[in-house]
Amino acid sequence: MKYLGALRRRGLGGRSVARHLSAVRGLYRFLLANGVIRRDPTEHLDSPRPARRLPRTLSEQDVAAIVETPDTTRPDGLRDRALLELMYACGLRASEAIAVRVDDVNLEGGYVLATGKGSRQRLVPMGAQAVAWIRRYLEAGRERLVKRGNPAALFLNRSGGALSRQAVWQLLKKSARRAGVRTAAVSPHTLRHCFASHLLEGGADLRSVQAMLGHADISTTQIYTHLSSSAVRDMYRAFHPRARKAG
Repeated sequence: MKYLGALRRRGLGGRSVARHLSAVRGLYRFLLANGVIRRDPTEHLDSPRPARRLPRTLSEQDVAAIVETPDTTRPDGLRDRALLELMYACGLRASEAIAVRVDDVNLEGGYVLATGKGSRQRLVPMGAQAVAWIRRYLEAGRERLVKRGNPAALFLNRSGGALSRQAVWQLLKKSARRAGVRTAAVSPHTLRHCFASHLLEGGADLRSVQAMLGHADISTTQIYTHLSSSAVRDMYRAFHPRARKAG
């Protein structure tokens, strides 16, 4: 339709064009139902697909600044540091992180058992920093948060229960402010995005990152392949046989 072309020329994105098309379709359905027209001219038109937004990521320096902000002289500070380290080290969703139980963490083996969407479980390696801070939290922080019984959750709130997703959100925002990182670009999912992007920029293969993220379809993981131009250039120079200097 010329109308859709005109919308595109005005600079409207896919989502905006789709909304306009939906309104036009509604009008034609009304006219068809009332006998004003005999055929709906929009019946064979496909709605434009909105452009897939790239996830927001942070530099390694910004992530380190955020992760290192908690006051580790306090039990809840040790918990927060261990939680942030784990989320970035393993690419866990907020819901997965707060669902981790003490028994899900193997500090000697260096991995965590994460339970994702559809109750699917996966083993994810943990880095040395995550292992060290979880160990410190278990030894000097968690027992001071336990109020009754022996709760299974690894990360406890001040009442002795499992942390909520809202608490994780607030922790990320507070940590970003303290680190001087723009808070609009930070959410619990940001650490997951950074985990994937930083691994791929460092040379990790897509299938391994897919397995660690728990994506059922690799096309979901491919959104993280937006390597920076410098990373692409360095990789080319390192591995292409004709990239070396002549002579």
